[in-house]
Amino acid sequence: MATCSFVPRYNHHLITCKFNTSSFNTIMKHYSCPRVEIKTSVLKIPSLLFVKKKNEFRSFGATELDRFLTSDEKDEMGEGFFEAIEELERMVREPADVLEEMNNKLSSRELQLVLVYFSQEGRDSWCALEVFEWLQKENKVDKETMELMVSIMCGWVRKLIEGEHSVGDVVDLLVDMDCVGLKPSFSMIEKVISLYWEMGKKESGVLFVKDVLSRGIAYTVDDEENNKGGPTGYLAWKMMVDGNYLGAVKLVIDFRESGLKPEVYSYLIAMTAIVKELNEFSKAFRKLKGFVKAGSIPELDAENVWLIENYQSDLLSDGVRLSQWVIEEGSSLNSAVVHERLLAMYICAGEGLKAEQQLWEMKLIGKEPERELYDIVLAICASQNEANSVSRLLTGLEVTNSIRRKKTLSWLLRGYVKGGHFQDASKTIIKMLDIGLHPEYLDRAAVLQGLRKAIQDTGSVEPYLSLCKYLSDADLIGPCLVYFYVDRYKLWVIKMV
Repeated sequence: MATCSFVPRYNHHLITCKFNTSSFNTIMKHYSCPRVEIKTSVLKIPSLLFVKKKNEFRSFGATELDRFLTSDEKDEMGEGFFEAIEELERMVREPADVLEEMNNKLSSRELQLVLVYFSQEGRDSWCALEVFEWLQKENKVDKETMELMVSIMCGWVRKLIEGEHSVGDVVDLLVDMDCVGLKPSFSMIEKVISLYWEMGKKESGVLFVKDVLSRGIAYTVDDEENNKGGPTGYLAWKMMVDGNYLGAVKLVIDFRESGLKPEVYSYLIAMTAIVKELNEFSKAFRKLKGFVKAGSIPELDAENVWLIENYQSDLLSDGVRLSQWVIEEGSSLNSAVVHERLLAMYICAGEGLKAEQQLWEMKLIGKEPERELYDIVLAICASQNEANSVSRLLTGLEVTNSIRRKKTLSWLLRGYVKGGHFQDASKTIIKMLDIGLHPEYLDRAAVLQGLRKAIQDTGSVEPYLSLCKYLSDADLIGPCLVYFYVDRYKLWVIKMV
């Protein structure tokens, strides 16, 4: 057995084929071309057989071709098709010259099958590209032919990725596509990244995107108005789906700082990854504080507290930097999305004042935030006892309906409870009762418990008793019995409040 390699024009990919040694001399007589070399590589590809006659159609193989033919078409193949295949495989003339000469002998379907023939393993892949280029110049590429060629290219890409070919070979193929007038589509670039991901070659996927950006490979999109994606954004999204949020952020920033110019959409994807990372970080930190409170682990020392704060601060800094790049390189249409991402970041990080600022920024550019976002930020500001922010965020509460008012004041109440500001929480409950709103049972119980504990620290029972009276008057609790012991007289005094 022997292996030959067709070395296509313009240094295209090396594609091997396998045939019987006894047939080699016969084939060499027909293909006296310097592009045929003897190689001793691994033999993988089915035999290359030559076609001369119509009735020998099935001999050239073509299990792949069979997929594109009906039984009637196989019987109706013209002599021109077989002559074209023979001439093109001789490789003594340029494909464009051969096709120009035989143009009137080939139907549109036969021209498509010429593409399919040379797209098979063991054939000269560059010849298929040249055939397609000629079809483009002659305006013979209809929608069906375009879809066929795209399918062929996807098959080639898959074979390159599945094999031991380098990332550079895959990008070279995209360049070759562009050379013959078949500009790669964004969906094809997505497919390449996905293939690398599916095969566990994630590092190669990153290198592929780097190579695409560094070479400036252009690509088409199906819907230019609605398309916002790009190679970097899609790659970052794939990483984010895997849960590698921080990796997605670092990828986009590293690409930008190394001068690769990722698309604007990738910055927004990276900001989304920061929101998710901050959210996961907040969950983990809450669990950690729960373990500390339960006594399962010791209190965090100063160094660990600094590390936690620094990690969160770095994430927020990266988010701000990404937002600036979006504004610098994007359009004003992205402003609302940027502020939404920043708002989500500051909410996850518990930065009340900065989150409030993003609310007003959104409002200024005409993007009215949802009412729930105001409530969430209100609760954060209340937990941090930011009285001015709370006052601003409560503006206009009186003109809302009772259901909306109860939700907002409940968020305010829970914010105060979370921050340990129980007297402010008590005032909020009283305010709700005054306007005919009844706080939830758990909210009332949490405030009463907090005020009761505060008695031991301050010695003042007035805030606790005052709230009890309001709740009793609203028939939400029973009357309070106050027990007072006088040491001098060894006397207990009991009073109902």
